[in-house]
Amino acid sequence: MPGEEPLILTVDMGTTSCKAGLVTPTGRIVACVQESDTTPVYFLPEGGAEQDPDEWWATITRTVRRLLEESGVRRDDIKALGFTAPWSGTVPVDREGRPLGRAIIWMDTRGAKYVRKLTGGPISVEGYGLDKALIWIYFTGGIPTHSGKDSIAHILFIKYERPEIYRATYKFLEPKDYLNLRLTGKFAADFTSIILHWVTDNRDINDIHYEKRLLRMTGIEREKLPDLYPTTHVLGPLTPQAAEALDLPEGLPVIISTPDLQAAILGSYAVQDYQPHIYLGTSSWLSCHVPYKKTDLKNNMASLPSAVPGRYFVANEQETSGVCLTFLRDRLFYAEDILNTGPAPENAYRLLDELAALAPPGSNGVIFTPWLYGERTPVEDETLRGAFFNLSLNTTRSEMVRAVLEGVAFNTRWLMGAVEQFIRRPLGAINIIGGGAVSELWCQIFADVLNRPLRQVEYPAMAGLRGIGVLAGLSLGLSTLEEYAQEAIITRTFEPNPDNRRIYDELFQVFLDLYRRNRSLYRRLNRRFG
Repeated sequence: MPGEEPLILTVDMGTTSCKAGLVTPTGRIVACVQESDTTPVYFLPEGGAEQDPDEWWATITRTVRRLLEESGVRRDDIKALGFTAPWSGTVPVDREGRPLGRAIIWMDTRGAKYVRKLTGGPISVEGYGLDKALIWIYFTGGIPTHSGKDSIAHILFIKYERPEIYRATYKFLEPKDYLNLRLTGKFAADFTSIILHWVTDNRDINDIHYEKRLLRMTGIEREKLPDLYPTTHVLGPLTPQAAEALDLPEGLPVIISTPDLQAAILGSYAVQDYQPHIYLGTSSWLSCHVPYKKTDLKNNMASLPSAVPGRYFVANEQETSGVCLTFLRDRLFYAEDILNTGPAPENAYRLLDELAALAPPGSNGVIFTPWLYGERTPVEDETLRGAFFNLSLNTTRSEMVRAVLEGVAFNTRWLMGAVEQFIRRPLGAINIIGGGAVSELWCQIFADVLNRPLRQVEYPAMAGLRGIGVLAGLSLGLSTLEEYAQEAIITRTFEPNPDNRRIYDELFQVFLDLYRRNRSLYRRLNRRFG
């Protein structure tokens, strides 16, 4: 590999896959590898969802070594490391940095009851005590969500239901910050990873710090939380132990980095204010940067500090998007049970894509609601569940698969209305990233459903790697945001097909009606059966 440009070794340790890449400071991906279905999620009663931090590290070391071998990179060309991982997780560690159990990840809802008690009050707005909401919004720009999926909810769950772990915990770390601890031996968080603890004063975006009043309200001791640094901070040198595990030179600079959501936002090339992008991965979101701090309690959105220094982004998330296809693959089409249809072939997603293409737009009236694990935005309701509606004896598998693709797009259209209301302007052309954006069929469905041009970014599944590479460039003074924006590569633009507009407009209204008419039934069913 030529050594003309400095390279950043980046890792995106996702929920269901691990990616590693070599990226230039201006965002050009020189080499990358991916390992899928790497670390299992351990689902537990009452909404538990956990992963093993040691399994993360084993996967990362294996993936990095594969990258180094396949790329043939000279170690001298690697100038820094940057890792990212899913946001809104919690790893309790002792003073030696050892995990005190499995990590609680972003899907876990077991802390919901403690958040509701923490944020409630006699006079409420959208279920939040008015006096408490005003305090939280004043300092943070948001408030702990009732879903129980924020980091603060995980810590409260540990405090009240795993008190022995709480007492033994030296620091509670986000997954990204735990990986940085493995790399540098330092307990630290950046201004973006700490936000969902809801204990920081975010009024000065360049000086985010713990707020004593919020710490008192939550009952979390400051000493159990890591020190805070700007997102462009260089955390420290790579330790000898980590260097040996990764087959890298010790002493390489390690940037403090940012969680996966913010990394992908930066990697979408949509870095100007109000320039939108969609992330279509395990979960999904529709976001853009904005120049102000704002909160929307009704739709569970807020503008929060971005990985771009001095900027905010519109924070929202839809819980299950690409993972809906994983559900089809593993639970219906290729389940490993007595019918002997599994395991799934390596090209299962491509086959599902080809199958969906056989069905007409609108899937002959079959509608899928993608709420397989509840929902966060534009409504927050952990009891919502997925469903196929309007099946008949003539319904085909191709119609059902296409309905899944369309249902995820309908959900994003629902969110788009809330985002446009939040920023007080219509969105224009939208960049699309994430593993789902590899599918040209799905990109076209999104363009038709949203009635917006969709711009497919180069290497859409590797946007997180690109974002971390760019952040490292900014941190080390190797590049500027302006240089990065000029390097944007769009592989294809999908224009809305006017012939499909009437079909999707009608089905979208039915999609909304299905939510309104069935939400009380979901609540009854899932408060009983979980």
